[in-house]
Amino acid sequence: MQDLDEIDAIARIVPELTAIRRDLHRHPELAYEEHRTAAIVADALREYGIDVTEHVGGTGVVGTLRRGTSGRTIGLRADMDALGFDEETGLDHASIHPGKFHGCGHDGHTAMLLGAARHIADAVDFDGTVHFIFQPAEEGMAGARRMIEDGLFQRFPCDAVYALHNWPDLPAGQFQTRAGPIMAAADKFAIGVRGKGGHAALPHQTPDALVAAADLVLQLNTIVSRRVPAFDAAVVSVTMVQGGTSHNILPAEVRLMGTARTFSPEIRDRIEQAVADMAAGIAKSHGVTVDLDYDRYYPATVNDEACAEKALNAAAQIPGITASAAPEPAFTSEDFSFMLQAVPGAYCWLGQGTGEGSPALHNPHYDFNDAVTGTGVAWFTNLVRQNLAPGAG
Repeated sequence: MQDLDEIDAIARIVPELTAIRRDLHRHPELAYEEHRTAAIVADALREYGIDVTEHVGGTGVVGTLRRGTSGRTIGLRADMDALGFDEETGLDHASIHPGKFHGCGHDGHTAMLLGAARHIADAVDFDGTVHFIFQPAEEGMAGARRMIEDGLFQRFPCDAVYALHNWPDLPAGQFQTRAGPIMAAADKFAIGVRGKGGHAALPHQTPDALVAAADLVLQLNTIVSRRVPAFDAAVVSVTMVQGGTSHNILPAEVRLMGTARTFSPEIRDRIEQAVADMAAGIAKSHGVTVDLDYDRYYPATVNDEACAEKALNAAAQIPGITASAAPEPAFTSEDFSFMLQAVPGAYCWLGQGTGEGSPALHNPHYDFNDAVTGTGVAWFTNLVRQNLAPGAG
């Protein structure tokens, strides 16, 4: 069990971390625009006596702390970007930038990792190297991949890398992860269905793009039930249909968009092929032209088994925290998946729910629960002790 004196020491820095977090919340920045956030992070790390490298993958920041003589290394990651929609919390620290909002809690993730950096630099005995990775552009813009392409793990080698995400579905004080897939691969598709357009009173004179698109929507919704084995989990959702300008005009074009979520490469391949097959079949049967753009933008987030066990052990050492294996993965996605493709590691959920009705992630009424900040700091700290214990390697 973690020393209670250390828990008290962490608790003493939580008010400062809360102030940082709320300042970041008040000034959200979108993907690759996190200049102010990155500067705050870099300045704080330098103040803690940590070596800082800026502009990794654009606006990413890496802090490096070395002790002892061991060649062992660990990476700890937090994401920094906000979401592109309006906040409706009415809080004193609400966003001052219309259309920008920390609606996923990355402000809290950044504050927790800064707190861990400060506490580890001040008070933790370890033998090896810790890389504190502050990543831009997690929200659909693949900042993790861009950092990797910029040489992240060549410039800052890591034997293992860890990240956590606040999770309103779990009560504050609970911590979960699992070996294998924990978050889904995310694909998106955009489909253009084109006919000729014409008068609604004369549908026999033109291929009807709207009817073809409607048929395609129905077919796409059969993929999981008819193309995916019952023991494999997957989701295909059509989320947008656009077409038409008037009650008496058959539109020349209808646009569809949607997403597919999977956990295995084989099922991912199968779904992409099914979407392509159905699009081609609709084109032939309705006499329309169908264009498909299928984008596999995030792979599945897959935890290393040994690292997942270490993550749970690190959480179980925190007084008052319940650590358990997640019973199932989530269909949401996470670009930490790119890091886990490059280096073994684990991604974890830190409960922050305050009871029934807690606002969900990506909800305009959401706000990070500052009461769990110390838990995140303690978890990162325990990971460093566990992976870089003096005399252990």
